[in-house]
Amino acid sequence: MRFILIILVITVYGCHSKTDVTAQQVVDNAIKVSGGELFEAKKVTFKFRDYQYTSSKSKQGFKLTRSKIQGSDTLLDIKNGKDFTRSINNSLVSLADSTAQNFSNSINSVHYFAKLPYGLNDEAVNKELLADETLFEKEYYKVKVTFNQQNGGEDFEDVYLYWIGKNDFKIDFLAYSFTVNGGGYRFRKAYNERFVKEIRFVDYENYAPINSNIHLDEIGRLFEAGKLKLLSKIELKNVKVE
Repeated sequence: MRFILIILVITVYGCHSKTDVTAQQVVDNAIKVSGGELFEAKKVTFKFRDYQYTSSKSKQGFKLTRSKIQGSDTLLDIKNGKDFTRSINNSLVSLADSTAQNFSNSINSVHYFAKLPYGLNDEAVNKELLADETLFEKEYYKVKVTFNQQNGGEDFEDVYLYWIGKNDFKIDFLAYSFTVNGGGYRFRKAYNERFVKEIRFVDYENYAPINSNIHLDEIGRLFEAGKLKLLSKIELKNVKVE
């Protein structure tokens, strides 16, 4: 009888001590281990392809810039909150609304991926915890992200998946579906992890399915099986944090 009671106590205690993890908790932990509030407190500078990028906190939210020298001209794009400007040699350039929106989306996209997982707590983001998944013998929380139309940007219909390590809370893989230019899928594998003044940065290998007739949820398994093709590499160079 005593043995049975001990088993019952252990069983009951185990049930009460178990806590359900939410998508929000997983994302909060991922942000914490990658830099947390330092994403807001620090100015970040890096080079990506032909442009130099900076990100810093401003009264409008974040001030995002990209610049490059093109021949004898210096081109500077600034996205400050919802406002966007382009200047050449310190002179403002008049742009059509559609062109300005395209440039604004482009600069925002680069900064978004560079600062992940920080942006996953933006107000337009909806997070859902899917079933855990194991890739290459590592266990992951799998978080699905969708966006509200309001404040969700031009690509609010895109759907993202993030594989976040159950033990280290680091994003090792991400995938997304998109609708522009005929639509499609992308899968990214993080590599070259480094911490610069306690903020985590990674580069990505950028993949696409060999066969476009797939479902986003199965793309992780397809990568593990070698059924994705490498398209490009997303590399941040000369990363500085001030």
